[in-house]
Amino acid sequence: MFSRYELGHFFDEMYRREDGGAFEHYKLLENRFGELDAQALEAKQLLVNEGFLEEGITFTVYGDEKGTERIFPFDLIPRIIPHAEWQQIEEGLTQRIIALNLFLNDVYHEGRIIRDGIVPEDVVRGAAHYRPEMQGVKVSKDNYIQICGTDLIRDDSGRYLVLEDNARCPSGVSYVLENREAMKRAFPQLYSNYRVRPVDNYPDILLDTLQHLSQRAGHAPVCVLLTPGVYNSAYFEHTFLARKMGIEIVEGRDLIVLDSYVYMRTTQGLVQVDVIYRRIDDDFLDPLTFRKDSLLGVSGLMDAYLKGNVALANAVGTGLADDKVIYAYVPEMIRYYLDQEPVLESVPTYLAWRDTDRAYILDHLEELVVKSANESGGYGMLMGPTSTKSERAAFAENIRAEPRNFIAQPVVSLSRHPTICENTSIEGRHIDLRPFILYGEKIEIIPGGLTRVALNKGSLIVNSSQGGGSKDTWVLHS
Repeated sequence: MFSRYELGHFFDEMYRREDGGAFEHYKLLENRFGELDAQALEAKQLLVNEGFLEEGITFTVYGDEKGTERIFPFDLIPRIIPHAEWQQIEEGLTQRIIALNLFLNDVYHEGRIIRDGIVPEDVVRGAAHYRPEMQGVKVSKDNYIQICGTDLIRDDSGRYLVLEDNARCPSGVSYVLENREAMKRAFPQLYSNYRVRPVDNYPDILLDTLQHLSQRAGHAPVCVLLTPGVYNSAYFEHTFLARKMGIEIVEGRDLIVLDSYVYMRTTQGLVQVDVIYRRIDDDFLDPLTFRKDSLLGVSGLMDAYLKGNVALANAVGTGLADDKVIYAYVPEMIRYYLDQEPVLESVPTYLAWRDTDRAYILDHLEELVVKSANESGGYGMLMGPTSTKSERAAFAENIRAEPRNFIAQPVVSLSRHPTICENTSIEGRHIDLRPFILYGEKIEIIPGGLTRVALNKGSLIVNSSQGGGSKDTWVLHS
C-alpha cells in the first residue's frame, strides 16, 4: 500500500526524509497495512463509516447546498506519537495553560502585566472578547480555563509549534473518543500490539473538573451542559459528552434564575444547579447583560454568576485568551509569570496594529497568512500564496481600517501523514493536532488529541467545515 508513496518536501510523520525508511514506531503499522489490498481497505473503511452513521457521529456545515449534516471524514491510518515526544508536548501545554490562567486573573484584577509594559493595555481592552463586567470578579478556584484545545503543528524540521489556543468552547473531543473505538474495531490486533495509552477516561476527568468548581459545600454538585440546541454544529458532541458524564443536557429555556440562584426545571420540580459546562459564547449567555436578542441563554444568569452562586466552565471573559493578537504575547507571559522559557514555540507573528509590522504585511500579502483576530474554523483568513489580487486588495483595505483585528504569519508547511485518498491510494496530506487539556484540581492532558487532516490535495486548511477530516492519535506508553 505504501510502495508508491511520495515524500515531498515536507516533514513526514511516518517516513524519514534522508533515506525514505519508516520511523521505528511506524514499522509495525507499515507491515500491517502492507498485508492489505485495496478491497480489504475499502471494506474496513465502509465498516467504520457505517458505524459513524449509526452512532450519529456528524458535524454541521452551514450554507452548503449539499446539505448540512455530514459524517465526519475519518482516515484509517493512525498518527503515532512516541512517549518521549508526547512528554515534551505535555510539558509545553501544562506551562501554557498555567500562564494563560495567570494572565486572565491578572488582567481582570491587578493588571500588573499591563503596568509593566509587557502587554499593551489597548491590546487587552480592544479585544472582542474582553469582558469589562469581569473586572474585579473572583471566579471559582481562581481558574478561568478548565477546558482548552490548543492547536499544534510541525514545521519542516519536525519541531512542534503552537498555532492557536481554543479556550472559549473548544470542540472535537467526541471525535477523539469515537475515532479510538473505530480503530479498535477495524484493527484490534494492531492496536493491542502498539500499547497505546487510553483516552476513554476523558468524560470521567471532565466531570471531576466540573465538580471541582462547585462552591456549594456539603452537597453533591449538580452539573449540567448548556447547549445552543440541535442546530449547533457541535450538537452531537454536546449530547455525547453529557451522556458519557451522566449529567443533564439543557437549553436556556430549561434553566431559571430565582433570587440569584440557577435552577433546572425537571418533572420533579426545580433543582439547584452548581456548575454549568456552557457550550455557548459569552454574547449569548444572558440577554440582560450581553446581547438582548439572545434566545439561547438564561435571563439573570450573570447576576447569579457574579455573586458566586453558580460556576461556569469556562469562565466568562476567557475568550480574551483566544484572541490571535493576545496569542502573540503568550511566550512573554510564560517568561513574565513563570520565569521560564517556552517549551513549545509559537509561530512568528506580525501584529498589524504596529506601524512597522503593518507596513511589512501590506507589502508581503502574497507571501503571508493573514488572520482576523477573532475568527475560527478557517474563516476570515487569507492564504497569501493562493489568493487572488482582488482578495488581497480587500484584506489590505480591512487591515488599514481595523489594524488591531489582524495578524499575519509566514506560511508554515504543516507536516504530512500518509492518508487514504481516492481509489484507496495512499498519499501525503497535511495535518495538525488538537490536544485537550483539563484544569481542575490538577492539570490532565488526554494522551493524543484530535489529529485533523486536510483531505484536499495540497491544502493546509484542516477544519472540517473547509473539507478536513481526522485520524486517531496513538500515544505510546514507552
